[in-house]
Amino acid sequence: MSTLLEMRSITKSFPGVMALKNVDLTVEEGEIHALVGENGAGKSTLMKVLSGVYPHGTYGGDIVYDGEIASFGRIVDSEKKGIIIIHQELALVPQLSIAENIFLGNEVARGGVIDWPEVYQKTEALLKKVGLNDRPATMVEKIGVGKQQLVEIAKALSKDVRLLILDEPTAALSESDSAKLLSLLLELKSHGITSILISHKLNEVEQVADQITVIRDGATVTTIDCHKEEVSEASIIQAMVGRDMENRYPERESHIGNMLMEVKDWTVWHPDQAERKVIKGVNFNVRAGEIVGIAGLMGSGRTELAMSLFGHSYGRNISGEVHLGGNRVDTSTVPKAVFAGLAYVTEDRKALGLILEEPITKNITLANLKGVSQYGVINSGEEAQRAEHYRQAMNIRTPSVAQKVMNLSGGNQQKVVLSKWLFTQPDVLILDEPTRGIDVGAKYEIYTLMNQLAAEERGIVMISSEMPELLGMCDRIYVMNEGELVAELTAEEASQERIMSFIVRK
Repeated sequence: MSTLLEMRSITKSFPGVMALKNVDLTVEEGEIHALVGENGAGKSTLMKVLSGVYPHGTYGGDIVYDGEIASFGRIVDSEKKGIIIIHQELALVPQLSIAENIFLGNEVARGGVIDWPEVYQKTEALLKKVGLNDRPATMVEKIGVGKQQLVEIAKALSKDVRLLILDEPTAALSESDSAKLLSLLLELKSHGITSILISHKLNEVEQVADQITVIRDGATVTTIDCHKEEVSEASIIQAMVGRDMENRYPERESHIGNMLMEVKDWTVWHPDQAERKVIKGVNFNVRAGEIVGIAGLMGSGRTELAMSLFGHSYGRNISGEVHLGGNRVDTSTVPKAVFAGLAYVTEDRKALGLILEEPITKNITLANLKGVSQYGVINSGEEAQRAEHYRQAMNIRTPSVAQKVMNLSGGNQQKVVLSKWLFTQPDVLILDEPTRGIDVGAKYEIYTLMNQLAAEERGIVMISSEMPELLGMCDRIYVMNEGELVAELTAEEASQERIMSFIVRK
């Protein structure tokens, strides 16, 4: 196996932050090379240096690709060499067809006119390679995230990819879609295509990686040859965080108090499909100091339930009752839900939880401007002080609360979202996939925070697709299927097998 890529002593800094410190990376041709590390370790930054997002001259060190020094000034330069990066936030245009997306910017044309028959013919061949049966004319907005990932890979194949970089490709995928994607990577490997896989899902990394490079605090820690060394999640985690993490979930003594929230006969209809009932007469409750989980497959109605409770943010013809502290409350708008003592941390922090262009300060105080204002005028000093409090309390890794949120890692962005809602002082906090796309170290910090909130006699509702997470954190678990709660299990009764048996029963 020959060396395809060498990154030598790569250094990259931003104002106030040294993102990469003499990072070395060697990738052999035809292998799957995993890149792992905590959020903010520098993985994505390193790949942006490689692909030309950060152009030559803005970083230190050398990139040697296919035996030659590379000096990419923009993405198109690296793409000409067959280096294609697929970012965690997919770069597809929802309102265009699969075929149009695949050849966008790389059009098949004759005399300045697009040759549609050839476009569709080539698209069909590419879709076959990635295992998609959809028609080339299908609009991207009509297919799921798993299929969209495959369209991105088909787009990469259309550009004669030699080195495919995937940044958290399975973060938003179901287990079945993740398995399909990993199988495709192995298939591409068999055809000589090299891949760099950035992932926090260490079980997936173990399945497919030939080598694993660990980055911590902007520096290379180690590279593991999976064919010569024994690989375990525990050893990878220790290299990532610099310490043993025997217990993935912090210990907690449960002290469950009085009834805090009751939801009765909650029914929600689809916002666009008049005949479709999405949530069907759901009843559940949360007690003070209790962490309650909601398990279920994607599409089971978990997020729709949470959003409809929080200000009727989803659905129409919503009916049912919400009781907080023994009193029936009105949660029909977000301000009313917040006033009642409810908060909701969305699963999509970038689109719905944060204003990425704004600083940490404004994001944290946004949901409770009354807490930093007087007579309708925001006190900027008080606002900065509150934000600084949460920066320290939540261990948000940033040199300043004036930093734009878009420049933070995923785990630190999640801490900003949590800070925003904690500043409203909620009685019940609904967390929708609170650890999606973040590393084990940041996960542990969020689990610890959840335990602290429970110790303060607040109620926590945790929606998660990761069953070990629910089993490790929750006092009770509800199982949701097709808009209904089909089971309620105590921590002692719950197991992955039992939860799955209820999920597949219908």
